[in-house]
Amino acid sequence: MKMLKTLGYLAAASTLGATISLSAQADEVNIGFTGPLSGGAALYGENTLSGLRMAAEEINANGGFEVDGEKHTINLVALDDRYSPSQAATNAKRLKQESNVPAVFVPHSGGIFALMSFNEQSEFLVMAYSSVPSITEKGNELTLRIPPTFDGYVNAFTELAYDEYGKKLAMGGATHEYAKIWSDMIKDKWNSLGGEVVADNPMDYNKSADFYTGVSRLIAADPDVMFIGGASEPTGLVARQARELGYQGPFILMDQAKLDEVAEVSGGMESLEGSIGVVPLSAYTTESAKSFVKRYNKEHGKNPGSEAAFMYGALHGLVNAMTIAGTTEDVHAIRKAMDKGLATLDNSKNPYEVDGVNDKGGFLTDPTVAIVKDGKIEEREISEIIKK
Repeated sequence: MKMLKTLGYLAAASTLGATISLSAQADEVNIGFTGPLSGGAALYGENTLSGLRMAAEEINANGGFEVDGEKHTINLVALDDRYSPSQAATNAKRLKQESNVPAVFVPHSGGIFALMSFNEQSEFLVMAYSSVPSITEKGNELTLRIPPTFDGYVNAFTELAYDEYGKKLAMGGATHEYAKIWSDMIKDKWNSLGGEVVADNPMDYNKSADFYTGVSRLIAADPDVMFIGGASEPTGLVARQARELGYQGPFILMDQAKLDEVAEVSGGMESLEGSIGVVPLSAYTTESAKSFVKRYNKEHGKNPGSEAAFMYGALHGLVNAMTIAGTTEDVHAIRKAMDKGLATLDNSKNPYEVDGVNDKGGFLTDPTVAIVKDGKIEEREISEIIKK
């Protein structure tokens, strides 16, 4: 089956949309996406969307998937929300009303919480790409959290930095809701260890490319460690400008920022010496990860971020759950089948080898920790870092 990859952007005063028509069959299943496809976080949004595209194209190229004896294909309908929670909510309502989507993928916590205020009433699954723990603590029966929660990252990153580098921390994270939650948890953990937060100057990573003033305020406090993080591209700019202003210490990177992607902007992995973040998928040694990286690299000419890999596996898992549930419309039955849908997924379609879904709706996978030493990424075991 021939794939149609043309993005049809729909211009309007409040939204920019893109519809990816992957098949002209009458038995298409529309799957929604709302995320940042323009502005400072556009690269992050495109990375998440690229994983969904890749999964959808593979599914359709293989003749689609069977549900209750009938073949179906995937039609991915993507809308730009520019990282705005209110626009994400508007997009989701449009996706449900116009395309009758059973699920909407959204890659930012503000948008996720906005959708969770009405998704149960409107009956669609929120496929949440965010590691904020409270997403699955609210008891929303139709929300699934895709990456592992970041509380494990916060504790491990903070303790590792405190033990290796010193007691003075400067905070230069982003201003969106997800980053604010991260920042609050980092500060609380740092203080609990006996450290001192010597500067706190959040910056708008989505609207600016000039961070010199903000970074100067952090450097003036003479920190041992600097916390930064938003989407990878602006985070790389923050790191590069900090180096240009003379900061030589390590960074703690929020999990949204990926070390390998940040390094492309900051000046190479050497520019991140000593920094702590999540292990990039390109550094994984499992066959499922290596296979996905190879296929993604062939198609896109670059290594995938974790967003692309998680989204790729999540869409395959969602389709598998529809097959198991015997429906593309009953979202409660599909949600119930998600655990088995992921657990029985072929590893070639599951780069992070997600084992299933816990009772609160979180995908079952472990967080990872990396530190840059001599210009190379070293993986550390969380169990060896976090104090008992």
